[in-house]
Amino acid sequence: MRRADRLFQIIQILRSRRIVTAQRLAKMLEVSERTVYRDIRDLMLCGVPIEGEAGVGYLLRRGFDLPPLMFDEDEIAALTLGARIVKSWADPELAKAADRALEKVEAVLPEKHKGRLAKINLFAPLSQIPKKAAVTMAVIRPAIEQNSKVHFDYMREDEVTSTRVVWPLGLFFWGSVWTLGAWCELRGALRNFRLDRVSNVTLSDESFPQMPGRTLNDLINDARQRMEKKKT
Repeated sequence: MRRADRLFQIIQILRSRRIVTAQRLAKMLEVSERTVYRDIRDLMLCGVPIEGEAGVGYLLRRGFDLPPLMFDEDEIAALTLGARIVKSWADPELAKAADRALEKVEAVLPEKHKGRLAKINLFAPLSQIPKKAAVTMAVIRPAIEQNSKVHFDYMREDEVTSTRVVWPLGLFFWGSVWTLGAWCELRGALRNFRLDRVSNVTLSDESFPQMPGRTLNDLINDARQRMEKKKT
């Protein structure tokens, strides 16, 4: 990567408005931390309003922005494929959002790349998500954002059905099915539910708090521990 491109990438990463450590930047850019420190110093000397310090992390001061992003060939292909997968495997609202996102990407491309998206031969066959799962996803997505409890009936693999009240934490795509990771009030534990086995889903007016042992990070750590046990 050219140094000019690397400096640009540092600014893009810092636009996230989160503190990013030099170690993290070095890993993402595949350079040494010493190189990152030098690049940050040079950007600051050029007037880029970066705040922070070595050993703590860096962020970009609010109010600073760059012109519309330009994309290289691989980035255009990745965005197009990602949007096509969303259209095949997500609920209708997300599918529409994927189309709108591609339209915005097309709008900011330079003239020489206009029409490039339509020529990308990477596809995800349409209508892969079961309608039942798509309906469930459409209800659960806002519940996750709003920290709202969700009620539904769930059928296990042995076809035993039970009514659940859960704290939805995240939706996970496994290549052929979607699952909901959540804290289950019935079981008093973290659980994963296949969306194609969920029915009669409703969004509750009751919200849930952020509690230790019941967060998305807890869910992910629990899954990692289970995987490690299987390996041993």
